Amino acid sequence: MALNAELAATKKNFYSSIPSEISQLLENSISTAKSEFDASKAIQVGATFPSFNLSDATGKEVTLADLLAKGNGVLISFYRGSWCPYCNLELRALQKHLAEFEAKGVTLLAITPELPDASLTTAEKNELKFPVLSDVGAKLTKEIGIFWQQTQGLRGMLSGNGLDWKKQYGDDSFGVPIPATFLLDKQGVVRNEFLDADWSTRLEPTTALEWVNKL
Repeated sequence: MALNAELAATKKNFYSSIPSEISQLLENSISTAKSEFDASKAIQVGATFPSFNLSDATGKEVTLADLLAKGNGVLISFYRGSWCPYCNLELRALQKHLAEFEAKGVTLLAITPELPDASLTTAEKNELKFPVLSDVGAKLTKEIGIFWQQTQGLRGMLSGNGLDWKKQYGDDSFGVPIPATFLLDKQGVVRNEFLDADWSTRLEPTTALEWVNKL
């Protein structure tokens, strides 16, 4: 099953299991994200991706320069957090295609504002064999223009469901990245990108592989 078909089925099943006022809150929040996010302010194709030095799930520091030196490019997926079912589905879908990316000399990695302990949980839960990096404080997320402050309704819902944001993220911002995927060539230039404020929609891994084939 294609990733977005799986995402749509997951969303349908989830919405059928929750009160209608909650599903409406979620849909209203997606609409708000779409209206507030300005893709023209995000990093654009042809721009050089900013350098970074981030910790992986084990606390090891990883730099973009080191990743670029490994091969032909880097595919980066920004995700919201381990609590997001759509994020977990996307990460598992990427893992299924990991060998194909590696065969093309492309390094795959995911970035989240969550602290390393939370990203380790995500990596273990989804059996990920590629790096999951922590953008603490969402500094890189903000620098490339994909940061979004979640609505008050979403904040209340997440807190009500037991999510301790400060423990998981190290702050009280309730800010997340707009789900985004970037393909960088070996010089660190953005060759392709996917941005969608609707967090229930993601880039198909097969499309990412088509990008890679054109590097």
